[in-house]
Amino acid sequence: KDESAFMVNPLTAQGVAVVVVAYDIAPKGSLDRMVDQVTRSVVFLQRQYPHNEGIYVCGHSAGAHLAAMVLLAHWTKHGVIPNLQGFLLVSGIYDLEPILSTSQNAPLHMTPEDAERNSPQRHLEVIPVQPVHPSCPVLVVVGQHDSPEFHRQSREFCETLRQVGWKASFKELSDVDHFDIIENLTQEEDVLTQIILKTIFKK
Repeated sequence: KDESAFMVNPLTAQGVAVVVVAYDIAPKGSLDRMVDQVTRSVVFLQRQYPHNEGIYVCGHSAGAHLAAMVLLAHWTKHGVIPNLQGFLLVSGIYDLEPILSTSQNAPLHMTPEDAERNSPQRHLEVIPVQPVHPSCPVLVVVGQHDSPEFHRQSREFCETLRQVGWKASFKELSDVDHFDIIENLTQEEDVLTQIILKTIFKK
């Protein structure tokens, strides 16, 4: 969370309350633990601020994967239904199976069963889950210079979301790669910053 707080200023300047969530990264935390921690963070926010005007869940890269898992959470077992009003998934991975044989899996120690259980793409294909609110939008974003795998997974996840009834849209941002797509959020005039503000204020 300390490394990710750099992007809050353009949002807080417009009156948005920004919460940067911490979780136990690998190898300290397993995927199941990370998903649970992030999900419980949303539960905490809803309980702490029950009269909020809407919770918007945003994530980049691994954070986009976790945000997508939050999108599929079963809230009844947590005893609260958060006031989710939008999701912004930036340059994420939504099917973890391709990571199993790569060096990225070294700290995760992920098994095929772990990958299956924590792949939002596969959850949607097997058990369609409807959003908490039918109008809750999901924007799947990828940078022009992201790798082909990020492009493929982002497009496929967005398409699957649409097929099972979500209000999902896909956007490719030009002239950005996997890193500056999120680093540019320090700038109020940045395209992604403006997308976030327009989503929240419904402009």
